[in-house]
Amino acid sequence: MDASVKSAAARRLPPVTQIAVVTMAVIVVGGITMASRLPRPPMPLLIGLLAAAAVLLGANLVLLSRLRGFAWRQFFTVAKWTALAYLIMYGMLEFTFIYDKVPGSTLTVLTLMLLVIAVDVPLLFGFTVARYADPS
Repeated sequence: MDASVKSAAARRLPPVTQIAVVTMAVIVVGGITMASRLPRPPMPLLIGLLAAAAVLLGANLVLLSRLRGFAWRQFFTVAKWTALAYLIMYGMLEFTFIYDKVPGSTLTVLTLMLLVIAVDVPLLFGFTVARYADPS
C-alpha cells in the first residue's frame, strides 16, 4: 500500500459514509412503503421517514463541513459530476410523476425524497474518493 494511502486510511474521520448509507436506507424504506400502499400511502409515516432522512443528511453535512485538512478539490470534483448525473435522472423521474398526475401531497413527498437522495449520493461518492486522496 502506498504511504499516502496508509496515512489517509489512518486518519480519524467522522462516520460520514455510514450516515449517508443509513440516510439512503431510510429513503428506500419510504419509497417501498409508498409504492406498496398506493393510491393511499400512509402520509404521516412517510413524512416521518423523510424528516429522519433530512435530519441525518443535515448532520452529515455539518460533520463534513467541520473537516480540516481534507481533499476538498477531489471531493467537489466527484460530487459535482455525480450530482449532475443524479439531477438528470431525478429530473426525468419528476417529469414522469407529474406526467402521471401523481396527487399533490404524494408528489411533494416523492420530490423531497428525490432531493434528499440527490444530495446524499454525491456527498457519499465525493467523501469516499476524497478520504483517500492527498489533501495537499
